[in-house]
Amino acid sequence: MGRAYEYRKATKMKRWGNMARVFTKLGKQITIAVKDGGPDPDTNPRLRVLVQQSKKENMPKENVERAVKKASSKDETDYKEMIYEGYGPYGIAIVVETATDNTTRTVANVRSYFNKMNGSLGTSGSLEFLFEHKCVFKITAKEGISLEDLELELIDFGVDEIEQEEDDILIYGEFKSYSEIQKYLEENGFDIHSAEFERIPHELKEVTKEQRVLLDKLLDKFEDDEDVQNVFHNMKAAE
Repeated sequence: MGRAYEYRKATKMKRWGNMARVFTKLGKQITIAVKDGGPDPDTNPRLRVLVQQSKKENMPKENVERAVKKASSKDETDYKEMIYEGYGPYGIAIVVETATDNTTRTVANVRSYFNKMNGSLGTSGSLEFLFEHKCVFKITAKEGISLEDLELELIDFGVDEIEQEEDDILIYGEFKSYSEIQKYLEENGFDIHSAEFERIPHELKEVTKEQRVLLDKLLDKFEDDEDVQNVFHNMKAAE
């Protein structure tokens, strides 16, 4: 198994285990995608994948339509995507991705979570060197096409890791290669379940059982905040 796959498997976010949170997260992403590329999935590749993903997550059609309509309204406040970086207790690096209509509220909340758990909010870009920014596609396996053949085919498109996950395939590629990979998959008839961006740490830090309790409390604080879309860290998973 590759490093990226093992990390993902060990740190699957609790946010995706809660249906209400899934719908909130996808709704914001759809709104942002529409603002960036328009309301027509046929001409907006990012929106096209998100609509497909919302179906896989059993998100009601009216929720999707509401998010598209919301983004199309001139009176609607835009969501701003903000990234916050800092250190939790015991030197664990944490990157928090948010989508918010009130950056003052969001940064105040993020800073308070760090401070209450003996951590500290850092400056923008201060932790970039600790993580690799990847795009991750989840697709349905196609009969007659092996992982090895698919990997050889996609290597020229910026893909560096492919893994089997039950009946699906996970494809990891360079952040900048997202559009090229999506185009290849769609043109070759692959069913895309989801397409996300993840930050994979170069190295993981060991912590004790007692230290993990406090760190998990901090991560839960972030996960419970409605403005937070994703949380990434470099804490090694429990054995």
